[in-house]
Formats: sequence, structure tokens, C-alpha cells
Amino acid sequence: MIIPAGITLSFQHFPPLITGRGWDTLAFLVLMCILSFIPMIINNTPISSVQGVSLAVFLIFGLAVEMILTQISFMFMLLMLRLRRNEMYRLPLNSLIFFFVSVVSGMIYYGIGGTHDFDAVIGPSNFWKILIYLLVYFMLNTLFISVSRYILNGQKLELFTKDAVWDFIASLVVLPIGLILFILYDQLGYLSILFGGIPLVGIALVLKLYNSSQEVSERLKRAGEFGHELTQRLQVNEVLSIFVLKIPAIIPSDNAYILDLFNEKNEIHLLGYAEQGIEKKKEIPPLTLKEGISGFVWKSKKGVIFHKRREWEHLDIGILPETIESLLAVPIVRNELVVGVLILASGRKRAYEQYHLMITDILCSYLAVAIENARHLHETKQKSERCALTNLYNYRFFEDALENEFIKLQNREISTLSLILLDIDHFKTVNDTYGHQSGNDILAGLARRLERLMPAKGIVARYGGEEFVILLPDVSKSEAFDFAESIRHTIASKPFTVYSDLDDTRTILSVPITASIGLASAPLDAEDAQALIRHADRAMYTGAKQAGRNRVAKYVG
Repeated sequence: MIIPAGITLSFQHFPPLITGRGWDTLAFLVLMCILSFIPMIINNTPISSVQGVSLAVFLIFGLAVEMILTQISFMFMLLMLRLRRNEMYRLPLNSLIFFFVSVVSGMIYYGIGGTHDFDAVIGPSNFWKILIYLLVYFMLNTLFISVSRYILNGQKLELFTKDAVWDFIASLVVLPIGLILFILYDQLGYLSILFGGIPLVGIALVLKLYNSSQEVSERLKRAGEFGHELTQRLQVNEVLSIFVLKIPAIIPSDNAYILDLFNEKNEIHLLGYAEQGIEKKKEIPPLTLKEGISGFVWKSKKGVIFHKRREWEHLDIGILPETIESLLAVPIVRNELVVGVLILASGRKRAYEQYHLMITDILCSYLAVAIENARHLHETKQKSERCALTNLYNYRFFEDALENEFIKLQNREISTLSLILLDIDHFKTVNDTYGHQSGNDILAGLARRLERLMPAKGIVARYGGEEFVILLPDVSKSEAFDFAESIRHTIASKPFTVYSDLDDTRTILSVPITASIGLASAPLDAEDAQALIRHADRAMYTGAKQAGRNRVAKYVG
């Protein structure tokens, strides 16, 4: 209601100068609409060269015509951007902004003595009035946009944003051509639209291309920084998490999916997922190499862009939300093999261009390298911390863990620390009787039993040979004794199944095993880590081995 009423009042108080010039007015509208189709998009704000033509329209036809043509051309531009449903508020909002900007800047122009008379307009005394009109127009437009972002999106209230700077540059560039268009119209009539419009369209294209190149350069710079950040992550989960969270800042996306090829079953599994920049857990069934968007990309081994939902919905298997329109899918390649697929999704139609595909391909290369490095580091760490035979922690890891727990004990983060040392009885006889491979099988089987018995905070490690050690933070000596008894009983009550390697034919054998166990607790029995190990070892040999084996002994100081 505000805009129609305002236009009506402007017609009454500032009658349009269009008598006999209806076709000329239409030609100016066509030129403005053409320029509206060549906008620069900065900070999600469209910036066009329409203002140069709107200046000429204002000076030639008056405020009312400028208001109407500006409204129509900017509606064309917003429709061309294919706004999503949740962005439709921008249509009435921008219409109101341009209405108030046109009215206020026009009223100020008239208030300071501005006129539409050709001789007066081109005179030196009137030039500063046009500059004031343009300055007010620019400042009001910038202010309204900033305030609307602050109110609707909670963004920081600032005037000198990147899009405002570009809008100012565009205004400076098209201002002379707008004035030339006004002067040419007085001399050539509608032909001036052709002579003045072609340079304006050319300038709009050049500005758009320059802005696009700057944007690509900026995104490539961010992609490079992002790649360095990825390669510094030491765990696969960290790599995946930071990738899905930060990629929307480089490539616009509402949803991000990282899918991994599980080679053993030739299935594709979801590794990482983020929605609206927030990492989320999403369960989807494993996909075959022929299913969905990921299967399509895996087969083609090339990145692909889908501009509209109807282009890809025949490939969808019900995983992507109904709100998604555009898709960008890129294979993750390592050693010339496709090992995964990245899918970026947007609710906006035609959200992706070729340079997005190029940059995403680079990011996927960084991702593949970062995941490979993290997995390699994990495997290396596993090998350095784990016993190759039993897959339990080794002595080196156990020593570090023991020192750390003693620090916690000294800092009173835990109240007690118990240590259990376990040695298999007569293990040399087992090796001599059944073979060393059978002995190894018993060690591995015992490791699995100990793992199943371990409490959440406990640590079990292979101490060396046939000895195992268990660390129990915040477990008292009496509780540790009961736990050690349950371990001894579990070992003795169920024989181990092995294959005889010393006979001509391999036969399945059932081998009974017992263990002698010693334990000590700090700070009751020891004041440092090495003393705790020595006292548990002494308890095992003097209290268990020498007392007949297959028993648990506590250290007695």
C-alpha cells in the first residue's frame, strides 16, 4: 500500500515529463532490465549498473518515472536470482528500500533547487546538486541494507562493507555515462539509448567479470589456507569435522556429505555430514557403487554440477532433503583411485558454477591427503603403542600411562592407584610341548580375555614375554584383589584351544593354563611408579609363584 500511494502522490506533486515520449520511456526500461540481468553478487547482495540509467531517467522524466522503472528493474533482478522460499521477504523489503531511497534523494534534489531543464542541469551551478542527489542515494541505500541485515540476520551494523565499496565504485564508473546519456538524449532522442546503453552494458560485463575473477582468487586463497589447516589435523575425525564445518565459507552449501568407499565390501559409507554449517550425525544404509549420486560420480570419476532438482532426482535414493535444488558432487581421488565422494547441496537453483567445481576438486585433493596422513599417523601410532602379537598396549605405552596416573595421584585427581602383574605358569613347558605358534595363540587368546574383563578406566598391557600388567586408577587394594581373583579364575576355569604344530598332522588341542598374580597399590605400598612395579613383581614371585602358583598375592611391606 505504501508504494502505490507514494507513486500516486509523486505523480500529483511532481508530474512526470513523458508526454509524447512513451516509447522512449519503455526503451529506458528495457535497458535497465538488461543491466539488471548482469549483477555482481557480493555478500549475497546484488549490485548492478542500473543507477547510471536511473540517473538519466530521473533527470529526463522526473521522480515518478524513475521510481517506477527502478522498482520494475530491481524486481527483475531479484527474480533472476531465483530466491528461495525463505528469502521471498527480500522482494517487498528491497521494493520498500528503493522506494524510500528514490523519494528521499529526489526530494532533497528538489529541495536544494534541482531542476529538469536541460540548460540548467548541464550548467556548472547544477552539477553539485546532482552529486548531492547521488551521494544521498548511495548513503541511504547502504544504510537501509545495513539496518535490514542487523534486524533480520543479526549481523554487525556497519556501513563500509565489501558490497558497499563495490556499489560506490560502480556508481563512480557509471555516473559520467549517466550524464552523457542525459545529454545525448536531448540531442539524439531514443538513439542515445543505443549509444549510451552499449557502453553501460560493456562496463557492467567488465565489472562482473573482474569481480568474478577477484572472487575466484579470494576463494582459491581461502582454499589454500584451508588445505594447510587440514593437513595439520592428526586424527581422521578432526579432518572430517573441520572440513564439513568450514567448506560452506569457501563453497556455498546448505548440506555437505563426505562418503567413503569401503573396499572390502565395495560399499559407500557416510563418513561426515553437516547441515547449515553444523556437524550432525546422520545414519544412512551403505550404498552400492551403482546407487545414488555417489555411485554416478564413482562410475564417471568426474565432478558434476546439477543446477535444478529435476536434473538429479532420478538418481536420488531418498537421502537428500526435499528443499535441495543444486548439487555439486566431486570424486575424492587418492593414487589415481576414487576412494570417496563429496556432495555439496544448496536450496538455491543454479547455485554452482564451473569455478566452484574447480575449487572443490582442489579441496578434495587436500581432503584425500589429510585423511591419508591422519590414517597413516594413526597406524604408526598404533604400531608404536601396541604389541603386534596381542594388540595390547606395549611396555613403552604402559610406562607413560603409569607416569601420568602417578601425576594425577600426586595432584589428588585420583585417590589410589592399583597395579596387577600377571605371569603365565609353566609357559616354557607349553612352548616345548605344543610349539611356539601354539604359545603365541595362547598369549593372544589371554589378551582377548583380559580385554573383556577390563573396567572402563583400566589399562591392560603386555609387559614382556608371558607377563601382562594391568593399571587400575581409583581402585582400592581390596577391590583390585577381588578383580585379580576373577581374572585368575577366568584363566584357570576355561582351557585354551590351540593347534599342535609338533605332530605330523595338525590337531585341535585343549590346553589348561594358570597364572600367578601379584598386586600393589599407591600410595599405600609405593611412592613412585618404579616402586609400584617392583612391589607388584615381588608379590607375584614370593606370594604367588613360590607359594604354589595359580594364586593372587598382595604386596606386604
